[in-house]
Amino acid sequence: MKTYKKNYIGKGVQHETLDIVKVTLKVEDLLKYQHEYNSQQYISFELARLQNQDKFGRTHTAYVSTRDEEPEEAPKPKKGRKPKTQAVEA
Repeated sequence: MKTYKKNYIGKGVQHETLDIVKVTLKVEDLLKYQHEYNSQQYISFELARLQNQDKFGRTHTAYVSTRDEEPEEAPKPKKGRKPKTQAVEA
């Protein structure tokens, strides 16, 4: 089963009047997620608005989504009632 994990790499603050978000990222954390395409190094990440500002006034969070393969679990047997047995008259 494919699942996606959010790996948080930084946070940002939206400018008061402009449609700009200033983001601060730790380079050490960011470089863990670099990938190569056509002999060039890239880093892809998402920037999302937080529901509420954090205690430092940051309004956005940055993260890298990674796909994790989880082993499929065997189906569990269904729990059910046992069939009623009829009493046999002698």
